Amino acid sequence: MTAVLVVGGGGREHAMCRSLARSARVERILVAPGNAGTGQEERCENVAVGAGDVAGLVSLARRESVDLVAVGPEAPLAAGLADALEAVGIPTFGPGAAGARLEASKAYCKTFLDTLSIPTGASATFCEATAALDYLDQLPAVPVIKASGLAGGKGVVVAETRGEAAAAIRAMLVEGRYGEAGREVVVEERLRGVEVSVLAFCDGADFAVMPAAQDHKRLLDGDAGPNTGGMGAFVPSPVATGELLAGVGDRFIRPTIEALGEAGTPYRGVIYFGLMLTAAGPKVLEINCRLGDPETQAVLPLLEGDLFEIMLACATGSLGGLPVEWSPAACATVVMASAGYPTAPARPVPITGLDRAAAEGCVVFHAGTDRMGGVTRATGGRVLAVTALGSTLEKATERAYAGVAAISFEGAHYRTDIGRPSSAAATGAAPSPMAVGG
Repeated sequence: MTAVLVVGGGGREHAMCRSLARSARVERILVAPGNAGTGQEERCENVAVGAGDVAGLVSLARRESVDLVAVGPEAPLAAGLADALEAVGIPTFGPGAAGARLEASKAYCKTFLDTLSIPTGASATFCEATAALDYLDQLPAVPVIKASGLAGGKGVVVAETRGEAAAAIRAMLVEGRYGEAGREVVVEERLRGVEVSVLAFCDGADFAVMPAAQDHKRLLDGDAGPNTGGMGAFVPSPVATGELLAGVGDRFIRPTIEALGEAGTPYRGVIYFGLMLTAAGPKVLEINCRLGDPETQAVLPLLEGDLFEIMLACATGSLGGLPVEWSPAACATVVMASAGYPTAPARPVPITGLDRAAAEGCVVFHAGTDRMGGVTRATGGRVLAVTALGSTLEKATERAYAGVAAISFEGAHYRTDIGRPSSAAATGAAPSPMAVGG
């Protein structure tokens, strides 16, 4: 009996479970801790072990004799979960702590990129507010302020004024917002253009690039409001041509994987480049060490191959030669969040309309949900990712929003412009692919 352990409890992990369950080889999927949606998926079983409990996860994987562990979130990877599993001989889809450091420390990532001459915005790193504020005063334009550590996608302040930037610096370095994650701050040049997410499966030497996605990180329509973990995504990106993606693979992904391999820390899992397509060519905004959320909910439904086979090949260094094929269709996912997200918690409330959304042709991936007394409830944060396929992006988007309209819970919030022409994230001219490398 082939068994897989999926680590995490969000929409990304629900999408992973649904794709893994399509594999003819997978007979059992354990999800730690999972959510209301994963608990109802075919062959899936939620297990009450937290995603941050490294020792508990290793013990679970050994006790249940799992054949593969697929790690969703970044925090357990940064804490060395993959290293601990590999030490006891369990194949793991996800990099060791050395590779995960590219996400766990934005300061380290900037140094890494500069060492390899991979294009990125100019920046400086500070642990003391006075020095950071002095640097801010010297800059010709208002920068972006980033907590260097892991902050769940919320530790980035895209300031519009110097006053906002200064307030963000003080909040992180003086007031302790984001705790340990904000003890070190990156003050970074604000790049302009179209943002694209390029993810690739990696086995330590070879890689396979996925269809590029466009994520919507700001809370409100028109890319206004605070940054979030992501309010929606769509595939394919109209600005990410095949030529551009080939250039990103050669100029960004390959040097990164080679450098990590040469350092004795082969990168296995998914590597995620958040890119800004500027007038001077693509530049790196961030590197993530795992499947994105909500990009995964828009990308994996298009995978025509066997996700288990691909993940196992990445974990065992045998991806080269394995076909990784994708549907030419479009996919859109719209996140429904709770009241107060991303700053304030919300009390659990019932969710209705999930069956009606399915009748509209949607797949609803759960994130902040739980089953209480036989009722599915929203438990806070990003609650659902309503996803739909279509022959065109317009058709996929309209179907996804029909699903959103069918669902209701108290305080539900969502953007109305995901993948639509009015969205700032979906517009803008793409740079010439020949500009790759800047």
